[in-house]
Amino acid sequence: MSKALGLMSGGLDSTLAAMTLMRQGIEVTGISFVTPFFGAGKARAAAQAIGFPLIVKEISDVHLEMVKNPKYGYGRNMNPCIDCHAMMFRLAGEIMENEGFDFLFSGEVLGQRPMSQNPNALRSVAKYCGYPDRVLRPLSAKIMPITSMEEAGLVDRERLLDIQGRSRRRQQALAIEWGFPNFPSSGGGCLLTEVGFSNRLRDLLRHSPNASVKDTELLKVGRQFRISPKVKLILGRNQQDNERLEELAEPCLMQLRCSNFNGPLGLLCGQADETELQTAAAILAAYGKGKDEQQVEVLFCRQEEEFTLTVTPLPHSQSRGMILS
Repeated sequence: MSKALGLMSGGLDSTLAAMTLMRQGIEVTGISFVTPFFGAGKARAAAQAIGFPLIVKEISDVHLEMVKNPKYGYGRNMNPCIDCHAMMFRLAGEIMENEGFDFLFSGEVLGQRPMSQNPNALRSVAKYCGYPDRVLRPLSAKIMPITSMEEAGLVDRERLLDIQGRSRRRQQALAIEWGFPNFPSSGGGCLLTEVGFSNRLRDLLRHSPNASVKDTELLKVGRQFRISPKVKLILGRNQQDNERLEELAEPCLMQLRCSNFNGPLGLLCGQADETELQTAAAILAAYGKGKDEQQVEVLFCRQEEEFTLTVTPLPHSQSRGMILS
């Protein structure tokens, strides 16, 4: 029995690719990578529903460095899909060699995404990952050049599929036909494909090229204001955001909140001067219970440092242009 290791987002296509191989007796294992931009939750659910083992591997640091400077560039937003898929195949390939798998596979469909799943892009991914002869796309294999795995008899080409294009109607029909009516939605929920998150990430990398993984985690939280090229303010929208900001706050970052009114926790990223501190305090005051007061006292804390500023809440109309969205 041949053994295959597959990239699993947990979406419909990757799940169906695994089922396609399992239906011809191939031993399938999935692998799901975790970064600040996507997780393994949907892949875990798919593996449990279909019944195959899943490897989960955290790759945040190496993935972020690739995102900063992708060889093949970005898609519509900050999604470097070709580089990302090649990296995941490369990392999966190392496991394939160490643990005795015969080949790699994914749920990619020819023509489904014009930029990253056209013939040239799929060839580039296979070549760039370092395993050009050991990558199989079961959903489109019958309309792609035959692979060495098929020639060697590890996979029955006639039982692979010939799906192409952007519609997922055929995948949905097959999932129902194969006894999997509660199939997952498409895709793995990558934040890099989302406009709002991409705008925040683009701003971060423009002003902080050496940004860390924790910096990218902060992009997911609350309202974010670009006060100056070197200073950004993050405000919690609710108690959950406030707690998350406290978890992520580095000791070197300034925290601020209203002294006498309930309101958001603020986190100041960068070394702010007096004017920028005043602006940050005025923005924060406008989102608390004291937003209609003439003056609000704002408390600043950082390690052993603590001080207050008294400010007039800044109208939202004046801070709206600073919001990263």
